[in-house]
Amino acid sequence: MGRGGQPKDRSHGPERKCIATGEVCATSAMVRFVVGPDSQIVPDIAGKLPGRGIWVSATRAAMDKAAGKGLFARSAKQAVKIPDDLTTLVETMLSARVVSLIALMRKGGKSVSGYEKVKDWLSKDVAEVLIQASDGSERGKSKLSTPYGGSYIGWLTADELGQAFGRQSTIHAALGAGGLCKRVVEEAARLKGLRVSDGEETRRKGK
Repeated sequence: MGRGGQPKDRSHGPERKCIATGEVCATSAMVRFVVGPDSQIVPDIAGKLPGRGIWVSATRAAMDKAAGKGLFARSAKQAVKIPDDLTTLVETMLSARVVSLIALMRKGGKSVSGYEKVKDWLSKDVAEVLIQASDGSERGKSKLSTPYGGSYIGWLTADELGQAFGRQSTIHAALGAGGLCKRVVEEAARLKGLRVSDGEETRRKGK
């Protein structure tokens, strides 16, 4: 039951308690960790490693607090080893996962890159997600708008986005509906928590 005796809404999936904030959140907005055989804290980005899960909200503040305040050891009830700069490690792993998923969509014909191709998909209502490089020209990016009812991802770099399309760099990309689209959006949302600080909202509304 939720507050006031009302049933909790679990339509957004399973929930876990963050060891840093104490808040109960959907696992889709968190990162799971496990204790490895050598007592090392291991990020379980895919959520499939064996062992008891330790959950942290996918924000830089929560990750830094968990790593720096002995909260992993307290939760695991044992001494643990924490990788140097754990937050950056998790960020790198999440960005690689997002890039990999976009690449899979490209191979399946569910994504395009390049200004003209993206513009064409947007005009034909084929695009479900607009992706633009965080370090791309703001003037150029402002010429394209988020699909109505769709999503916007704006916190991958041009180099990262380029990797997904087998290019040196890419500024504009779009994803079609279905397939891995939902997973890309969910994984990108976790990455956003580590890259976009509170109050620094990069998502643009469609004009």
